[in-house]
Amino acid sequence: MLHFSRFKIGFVVLVCLMGALATLPNLLSQETLKSWPSFLPHKQLSLGLDLKGGAHLLLQMDSGELRKDWLKSLRGDVRKKLRDARIRYKGLGQTKDLVRVKLVDESKKEDALRVLRTIPQPLGNAFSGSSGYDVAIEEGFDGFINVEPTTAGMQQRISNAVTSAIEVIRRRIDNIGTAEPSIVRQGVDRILVQYPGIGNTKRLKELIGKTARLTFHDVHATTSGDEARQTRIPLGYVIYPDADDPGYEHLLREIPIIYGEDLVDAQPGFDQNTNEPIISFRFNQKAAVEFGRFTAQNVGRPFAIVLDNGIKDDGTPDIKVLSAPVIREPILGGSGQISGNFSVQSANDLAVQIRSGALPATLTVVEERTVGPSLGADSIEAGEWAALVGGIGVAGFMIFAYGLFGVFALFAVFVNLLLIVGTMSMIGSTLTLPGIAGLILTVGMAVDANVLIYERIREEMRNGKQPISAIDGGFSRAFGTIIDSNLTTLIAGIVMFWLGSGPIRGFAVTLSLGIFATIFTAFLVTRLMVALWVARQKTRKIPAPL
Repeated sequence: MLHFSRFKIGFVVLVCLMGALATLPNLLSQETLKSWPSFLPHKQLSLGLDLKGGAHLLLQMDSGELRKDWLKSLRGDVRKKLRDARIRYKGLGQTKDLVRVKLVDESKKEDALRVLRTIPQPLGNAFSGSSGYDVAIEEGFDGFINVEPTTAGMQQRISNAVTSAIEVIRRRIDNIGTAEPSIVRQGVDRILVQYPGIGNTKRLKELIGKTARLTFHDVHATTSGDEARQTRIPLGYVIYPDADDPGYEHLLREIPIIYGEDLVDAQPGFDQNTNEPIISFRFNQKAAVEFGRFTAQNVGRPFAIVLDNGIKDDGTPDIKVLSAPVIREPILGGSGQISGNFSVQSANDLAVQIRSGALPATLTVVEERTVGPSLGADSIEAGEWAALVGGIGVAGFMIFAYGLFGVFALFAVFVNLLLIVGTMSMIGSTLTLPGIAGLILTVGMAVDANVLIYERIREEMRNGKQPISAIDGGFSRAFGTIIDSNLTTLIAGIVMFWLGSGPIRGFAVTLSLGIFATIFTAFLVTRLMVALWVARQKTRKIPAPL
């Protein structure tokens, strides 16, 4: 156990040096790091909201837009139900609050009501105790049939939309780093987002505030948007401006060929011919078949890729045609690319937005500010003093109880901290108060591992073994005990990381890294120092008080 080959010694020293180099940038200023050699680590450990503060955004869901989109969907459902039942209608319109339809043959009203009443869905479930339906189908006094969302249905729609928006925001934020943001619901239709370490909220707002609903549309074969405005817009078509040339407008079929929800991936890249930033996308299997069928039937005609980013600051819709390529041949692979006037940053942000999913409706910033550390300067200072006093206490105990071997243990604990902080810096993890608790727990576990080893050595000495045999036996017998205790703790850390979120995951990361660092330092770093000491001292006696 005490024999170390040159290769093993080199490995231990190399790992310790790498940990020290990865930790070093945390002790330097940003100005110093700019002049730092490129081959050395530059990443610093990010601090969480409780230690450093960050951006604070309060977002509100646009319930009016959500209702409008729902009514538009209901209008399509009504059209499909009546056509499938072969019931003719002469008026199908959408107001602010409901969808109205008038039949050609009034004698078919009962049949139409029976067909349309298959649209409403029951609210809640058996466990929630709620009842009723999300949509009401009623006869109007003027011969129309009214299809109207109920109050309870609208409330459930908003609740589901906010829940979905929180998940979309979390996925978008996770794509720009490994910080531990706070994303919580406030009230009925508001979401509070707090992101650590950001003083300027501009990019954060652009990334999470855009609806980013991507759709693929058929382009009118003969008429442009300008021509349609001068005459009459054909039924079932809409006009959208071009992203690169806002003065030019496209006339597109209102119902998309493919919806953005059918995209399974979107990645930024560069065009091989022009070297311009592009976005590569890939459909799911169902959409790939549908898109392949459409392109096979429309070779030589254009189709449009439309991006709906919700509502602009001036209250107008932010909908534009990103690209309108001509179909040269059937696109059967289920993938393609979007080209346009992109910068590298805008292509990356749009790919993140598309990949993470579209927001159900526009989110409006109702409060924006920068928050300071939630703990406060006095709490942080008190924590620093507690760590200093606790560290001195542990060091004093180890030296008093184990002498020179206690110094070896303290150096191993120091290396342990370097490895944890260095690894967290390299992977971009965020340090929060629970993370600090994980570090402190790791120090205790590392000290405990060395105490187990040294007590085993004492036990071997009391059994009459020679110093060298006692040291070798102490390390060997303690190995199984330390592995078992740390393995159970590692399982708990993995479960916390898997099921937890935010600070809980931060604690789990610190704890899990600490377990690997503890095993490495206890059985390689400490053992190496003891082995080198044994090889160089001539008396072959263990120093007191061990």
